[in-house]
Amino acid sequence: MKKSNLFTLAVFSATTMFFAACGAEKSTETTETEEVTSEQKAESEERPSPLRTLDGNVGTAKLMVQYGAPSIKGRVVWGDLVPYNEVWRTGANEATYVDFSSDVNVEGKPLKAGKYSLFTIPKATGAWTVIFNSEWNLEHGHFQYKEENDVLRVESTPQWVAESQEQLTIAIESPGIVVRWEKLMLPITIQ
Repeated sequence: MKKSNLFTLAVFSATTMFFAACGAEKSTETTETEEVTSEQKAESEERPSPLRTLDGNVGTAKLMVQYGAPSIKGRVVWGDLVPYNEVWRTGANEATYVDFSSDVNVEGKPLKAGKYSLFTIPKATGAWTVIFNSEWNLEHGHFQYKEENDVLRVESTPQWVAESQEQLTIAIESPGIVVRWEKLMLPITIQ
């Protein structure tokens, strides 16, 4: 009888230790994930131009936009910080990108579903060029831009408003995507 109790105790102890070890591993994985998430959040908050991500709908298409949001900080933006007639990453740091869940029309021209970096060519007067490029994951924005990867180029006319906006924003709203910074409002029509 004593051997049977010892055997049962040994099996119970081994089983308990096994489940405890499995639970400890699971707990460690969760903690590591939480630490990575906290590190990523802290990194985003420390950036001079915070990383922004937003989701929305235009018609039946779901859109996701990710961009770095620079601030004016007393600088001259248009024609200086952001030169005219040169490709701009339409944000800061990494290239801004847009992910379309289904095919859309941008300024009346077709664009297939997928992820695209979003660039613009600002102009002192008249319409700006809006570019969707197949190389969406560019770590250094326009410094890695290659025109041969352009999927679509369209024109959009900026509007200049009275009130200045300190930090760049990109919104998913009528008529599609709207870029705002300083006194600029650039509507990009998406259907």
